[in-house]
Formats: sequence, C-alpha cells, structure tokens
Amino acid sequence: MPFLVKPVLTAGALAGGPQPTLPAAGGLLLRPWRAEDAPAVHAAFQDPALHQWHMRACHSEEEAAGWIARWQESWAGENEAQWAVVDERTDELRGRVALRQILLGSGVAEVAYWTVARARGQGVAARAAAALSHWAFEEIGFHRLELFHATANEASCRVAAKAGFALEGTKRSALLHQDGWHDMHFHARVRGGLSPGRRE
Repeated sequence: MPFLVKPVLTAGALAGGPQPTLPAAGGLLLRPWRAEDAPAVHAAFQDPALHQWHMRACHSEEEAAGWIARWQESWAGENEAQWAVVDERTDELRGRVALRQILLGSGVAEVAYWTVARARGQGVAARAAAALSHWAFEEIGFHRLELFHATANEASCRVAAKAGFALEGTKRSALLHQDGWHDMHFHARVRGGLSPGRRE
C-alpha cells in the first residue's frame, strides 16, 4: 500500500555522516561520547536528583561504560542520538542531551537531557537543548521535536520554556517514578515555529 506523502527524512539522514560536535552558547560543546567519559557518568548518577527524575541507577564505571557503548552505537541505528555536554575549554562533563524515539519518516524526535549536580542552575540544559534543536531543524530537517517531564519537576519545565518548547498539555498518570505515577508535561517545538496547518 503506497504512502500518499513522502517521508520527511530518509534512512541515512543521520548515519550518512559522522556524529558532529555542536557548539552551544556560554562556552559549551555537544560532542559524541567517549569511553573515557565512564567515570564522570558514574559520578553523575550518584546524584539523588537523577534517580528521582530519570529512574536509573549506575552502580559502577563498568556499567557506565556499557551505556556509553550503546550511546555510541545508537547513531548508526538512527533510533537515538546522544551527546555529552562539556565545557569547551576543559572538556569537563556538564551533562547529556539526546534525540530519542526518532521517527525519520515523520521528522519527529524527543529531546532529553540531564545535568551534573555542580552544573545545575547555570542554564546548561537549556543551552544544550536549544543548540541541539537548531541543528536538528536547520541542518537535518526534522519537523517537530517533543519534550516530556514530570509536572513536579519545575526546573525541567523552566528548561523547556527557555529552550523554546511550548507547553502543549498534560499526560495524566503517564510515567511511573519511585514515588508513584506522575503526570507529565508535554512540550514541543515545530520547525519555523509554524502554527498547525500553516506552510512555509
């Protein structure tokens, strides 16, 4: 059964080239993950805030190394694209930003992020998400980027707004956290900021 519309993006839109390093405002770089980042990732996940909102634990540097290996492989699979957010001068880890749940044909992906404890409150996540969004829209050609967070996570809501993601609604009792089911805020950006139904 043929489709009536062409795909927004086709296979190879990402993996047709190497994963890029992207500049972000305020002296940040988004770069591909490296094996030597494992100790910093393990240290980041000793932070209770990451357990609260991201629901993952990391018990060893070896476990973190396994995550990084999967993050590196995900670029070729074009189902995820993961970046380390680092200080451009020192290469010190500040956080992570990613495109997840990539649907090339629809031109849609989900933006996700976290920051290390010592980098919070400095606009790291918002700047990283904004830089990634600009690249995804202008360099690759995605049409829509979505972003989800627990409604109780007010800091993440501020990040979404600063990065240009409009609040579109609330998904009730949508994700199970350690303390029970959470309502989730649903944000999105559309390429060009167009309203539904409008065309460039």
